[in-house]
Amino acid sequence: MYLNFDVNYVSFFVMNSEMEQMKERFAKLLLGEDMSGGGKGVSSALALSNAITNHAASVFGEQWRLEPMSAERKARWRKEIDLLLSVTDYVVEFVPSQQKSKDGTNMEIMVTRQRTDLHMNIPALRKLDAMLIDCLENFKDQNEFYYVSRDDPDSEKGNAKRKDDKWWLPTAKVPAGGLSESARKFLQYQKDCVNQVLKAAMAINAQTLSEMEIPENYIESLPKNGRASLGDSIYRSITVEFFDPDQFLSTMDLSSEHKILDLKNRIEASIVIWKRKMNQKDSKSAWGSAVSLEKRELFEERAETILLILKQRFPGIPQSSLDISKIQYNRDVGQAVLESYSRILESLAFTVTSRIEDVLYADYVTQNPSQAVCKRNAFKDSTEATTPPDGFSSPNEDMDKSLSEETPTSMTLSDFMGWGIDQGDAEAKKDGAESEELSKESEIKHPHIHKIANIVTNKKASYLENLGGLRSPTSRH
Repeated sequence: MYLNFDVNYVSFFVMNSEMEQMKERFAKLLLGEDMSGGGKGVSSALALSNAITNHAASVFGEQWRLEPMSAERKARWRKEIDLLLSVTDYVVEFVPSQQKSKDGTNMEIMVTRQRTDLHMNIPALRKLDAMLIDCLENFKDQNEFYYVSRDDPDSEKGNAKRKDDKWWLPTAKVPAGGLSESARKFLQYQKDCVNQVLKAAMAINAQTLSEMEIPENYIESLPKNGRASLGDSIYRSITVEFFDPDQFLSTMDLSSEHKILDLKNRIEASIVIWKRKMNQKDSKSAWGSAVSLEKRELFEERAETILLILKQRFPGIPQSSLDISKIQYNRDVGQAVLESYSRILESLAFTVTSRIEDVLYADYVTQNPSQAVCKRNAFKDSTEATTPPDGFSSPNEDMDKSLSEETPTSMTLSDFMGWGIDQGDAEAKKDGAESEELSKESEIKHPHIHKIANIVTNKKASYLENLGGLRSPTSRH
């Protein structure tokens, strides 16, 4: 009897403690992370975005190995993310519905339901979430590779010690003869599945960011014409009569992350400027211009093409000034949840892909010892200008073509844009090709993957978040 009393008491104490923690978290959200009550906190949307981001960082921040999550971490992740996502159940819209009155007549009334973008994309993101955790779970009983920590004495021997920019990560090791054929195929299969998740999360994140309003303070900070934003050299390259995006990028200095981000910021700013000019009716105003509408539309399309290439070639670059500004000043709670949830799933998918590539790279080096140094440092030193076959490989690990060839080929950026056929129809072909590719490839990749095709996304331009970092930007005061 006493034992039963003790168990019930402990259970009550734990439940009460969890309830208090939940109240504290939601109180902080309502106060905008300002516990002084002075009204200096961030908006509810940004507070919720930060909460989702920080929770993901605490759970996934040290996913350094290909191994299942512990039961405790998995339960903590699921419990709190469910609480944070529950807010979206109350983001609703009015829709017409039929109701039968007592006398048998039908009449139309308005009822509430969850907003369409949330109703479609939150379940899709939950499936992507489950797929990533399932992927990690699949490595539970693997015994063909292991890890050597950087503090291990063995890490100084041979090529065990990492020499790239992720020096703190443990190094993947494989047997002397390399991986077995079945293990290699299993890893490649898992990588294909995770790449599908990454593409879907990127699509939702890009669509959400594109729908966020551009803050007025960002617009006020822009120069009044595209030439001033881009600089004379870049402006001339984009506005030439015959434009080739690959040739344009080959003339740009993309040797560092800072230079890539600077180019991205300049191009995004010029797109915003040109769009405002096209919508500006008063040609004598500050946003007016003597350039024809047709030419400005052409310049904007070229700039968006460059952006798309940059984001596919360099998916790990930080957020642009426009992205940061949108997230900081966004007031739509639903969009804040979609953006942050899709972003942290992008980051986790990117991390899992990188861990898989570490093992495949270790297998490649075991079979080709002479390539150990040049292969790992080649991409970092020269910043490869060619898009990987899957379009989303880790920018820090340059895999050998023999590994990439084992992956079923997916559509290239040229296929999306329709270059060499008709650039005027590029956008329509890109959207159709991406949807078709996603639905076809997903049928055989994962038991849940076919559901991804139901995601609502009509993205025009991809605003890609930094996949390597998890933190949301904080509000400016």
